[in-house]
This record gives sequence, structure tokens and C-alpha cells, in this order.
Amino acid sequence: MKIYFINSIRFVLLILVQVLILNHFEIFGYVNPYIYPLLIILLPFNINSIQKLFLAFALGICLDFFEDSGGIHTAATLVIAYLRPLFLRNAFGLSYDYQTLKFYDAPFRSRFVYVSLMVLLHHTILFSLEIFSVNHLLYLFEKIVYSSIFSVILILITLNLIRKTSK
Repeated sequence: MKIYFINSIRFVLLILVQVLILNHFEIFGYVNPYIYPLLIILLPFNINSIQKLFLAFALGICLDFFEDSGGIHTAATLVIAYLRPLFLRNAFGLSYDYQTLKFYDAPFRSRFVYVSLMVLLHHTILFSLEIFSVNHLLYLFEKIVYSSIFSVILILITLNLIRKTSK
């Protein structure tokens, strides 16, 4: 019951921070950091697949509603939620396979790889659907790379702050 309450609070806070603050914050004119994938990243490791996909859909559709973006956030969050077990296994190895993984006890390298893979895939899908043109491949690549870098840094800082306050 406690985990549902925590995830509900995260859901609302991440949407509010993204919509009210980060969507109006552009670096170099086209780099926009996204923090909302943090909700999918921090979901419990043993969550039911249906619940995970429903939560990803709700998160994406809320952002699409506020940004009037036609479903691109929903598509990106659904894909990372669906492929999350693959990234967990890739980043954490046997700890994930044997369900002995504690996210904050894992080495920084594993957490960094996991967050980076999730954000990079999310941004690749998001910006590919947003731009949807092969004429702008360099612009697409720059937007994916720079937004991913800023988003990963922001998410890692947020994770560090959450860890400090939860101890």
C-alpha cells in the first residue's frame, strides 16, 4: 500500500515539474531536459507487467495532453516500460535475475548504465517521432544526444537527492 502512495506522489510531482518548469527550460534553443522517465526507472523491480504498462501509458498520455504532442510521449514511455526488464538485466546482471537487487545499493556504474539506456531509448523514440524526417538527421542526432546528456545528469542528481532524504 505504501509503494502505491509513493508512486502516486512521484507521478504527480514529476508531471508538474516537467510541465510547469522543464518544458519552459531550453538550453541552446533546442535541448529540453526530461525528468519524467524517472517514474518508470524507479518502479519496483517485481511490478506486474500490466500495471507497469498502464502506468507508463497514463504518464505519457498526461504529458501528451499538456504538451499537445499527439501521443509521442505515450509511445516513448510505453516502449521503455516494456523493455525495462531487458535494461535491468543488462545493467545489473545476476542481481536482477535472482531478485536480490536493491537499486541504491547497486554500484554507481550499474545505475548510470541503466538510467542512460532508458533515457537514450526514450529520447530516440520521442525525437524520432517528433521530427519524423530523414532530411534532418543531424538535427535529430544532436537533439537526442544533448537532451539525453542533460536528462541523465538531471535524473542522476534527482536520484542522489532522493537517496539522501530517504536514508
